[in-house]
Amino acid sequence: MSPLAAQIRPKNLDEVVGQSHLLGKGRPLREIIRNLDIHGNVPCMLFYGPSGIGKTTIANIIAEKANMTLRRLNGTSCSTADIKAVIADIGGFSNSENGILLYLDEIQFLNKKQQQNLLEYIENGDITLIASTTENPYFYVYGAILSRCTVFEFKALTPDETLPAIKRAFEFTECELPSDEALQTIAQGCGGDVRKALNAVELCVMMAEGESEPITVELVKQLVSKSGFRYDRSGDEHFDTLSAFHKSMRGSDENAALHYLARLIIADDLPSICRRLLCVACEDVGLAFPNAITIVKACVDSAIQLGFPEARLPLSQATILLCTAPKSNSALIAIDTALADVRAGRTGEFPRTLQNVHCDGADISSPGQNYLYPHDYPMNYVEQQYLPDVLKDRIYYNFADNKYEKNALNYRNTIQKGKPQNG
Repeated sequence: MSPLAAQIRPKNLDEVVGQSHLLGKGRPLREIIRNLDIHGNVPCMLFYGPSGIGKTTIANIIAEKANMTLRRLNGTSCSTADIKAVIADIGGFSNSENGILLYLDEIQFLNKKQQQNLLEYIENGDITLIASTTENPYFYVYGAILSRCTVFEFKALTPDETLPAIKRAFEFTECELPSDEALQTIAQGCGGDVRKALNAVELCVMMAEGESEPITVELVKQLVSKSGFRYDRSGDEHFDTLSAFHKSMRGSDENAALHYLARLIIADDLPSICRRLLCVACEDVGLAFPNAITIVKACVDSAIQLGFPEARLPLSQATILLCTAPKSNSALIAIDTALADVRAGRTGEFPRTLQNVHCDGADISSPGQNYLYPHDYPMNYVEQQYLPDVLKDRIYYNFADNKYEKNALNYRNTIQKGKPQNG
């Protein structure tokens, strides 16, 4: 028997939950589907979004309404031969007036050559492509395919949007509807994935039938525990979570940063957490609190030695420290500006005073290194040129407006001019 999610898959738009930004009144995808009654033409489309939110369902509805022959391929398992088999079927269907609609799930797993095989037939209209992907199509889908498709981004559903599908599933199984709290637990635990929610309903029904007992909140919690968390270490969710974690620390929002840290801890992704913490300590806190990197490194080392679950303690400490610390990206700007010069070829010869000891040639007008040793001078400072001539007046680092860098600027002014200046 097929899974419950497949048995109650919506057959029309009225049964579809969520995606109001695409399927609401007057919204683009609804208008495309509505207009199929008028002209029957289906544009090539690419559905982008997480699993279990209706991409395949909408493709099925479109194929049925457009009277097209629906062929399905999955990028994780299909071969070039499978794609060519679809191409070979062109014109061979008598039960369809409008040709083939190819629903290509997980298109990001097809290589460039496999995607190119479809181009000619998409171009002349022999095949209408609806592709789906859980990853950003602008990174993973071949540009020529992408240019021929309208991209629609599907969103994870909210718990309230998921509830109607959950109730319909219980009604379909003829099982007694559990309490509102139990329904909400399923809706909140599925992470916006309707398929997960329906799978949880199916398990609840099976457990209740086996025990001959009503479905309780405790039972639901056991079945949906951790199921609502989305994380793929090689996918967009991974990088989005890390980006949110880093930017929350940069933005001094410790509550948001702790939330994303918790996601990363649940995903057991200790290496990524440690890299982000160390990076923020240098990139965003930097010289405003130079000791931050030392403290964060100690926390990171402790976390690695402890392992989870105890690692959460030094990780939380480091996260809160970085969020509440003063911020400065002056070191980042300085090195990136210097790198830009070098990459652009703005280098020049080393000043003679900085070169390693060389034998002077006959053409040297001023023989000798003439290097001034700073420790031989008051306050261990003497003015001399260190940058190449072509860059001698270049400034890469600017002191930022915080206590530590103000103190450093004050010291610099003291040794250069012999008197302090207030920052």
